[in-house]
Amino acid sequence: QVQLVESGGGLVQAGGSLRLSCVVSGNTFSASEMGWYRQPPGRQRELVASVSSGSRTNYADSVKGRFTISRDNAQNTVYLQMNNLSPEDTAVYYCNAKRTGLFGYNYWGQGTQVTVSS
Repeated sequence: QVQLVESGGGLVQAGGSLRLSCVVSGNTFSASEMGWYRQPPGRQRELVASVSSGSRTNYADSVKGRFTISRDNAQNTVYLQMNNLSPEDTAVYYCNAKRTGLFGYNYWGQGTQVTVSS
């Protein structure tokens, strides 16, 4: 059973920083594309950033230059460093692990709340 456990959310003032972490149990991490998604209040879940098994990164336009995704395969952990936060970044942030193909999978964490005050 694969589990994803996020941490690092909280309340921060505009302009501040937070670092989210997601630890993945099991032996799927190194082969997984890892992603951070967020769901603002009243809106759909959206991709924030992803990092492939080969460490290729992808970012939503709204976070480019402010957020950095990284992975540590030795620790089965993916991080999201969030700088210069704004109230528009307020959302529940979810960690995702997926792999396409015959033995594909798609796992989600339980989410962590990030609230940015103005």
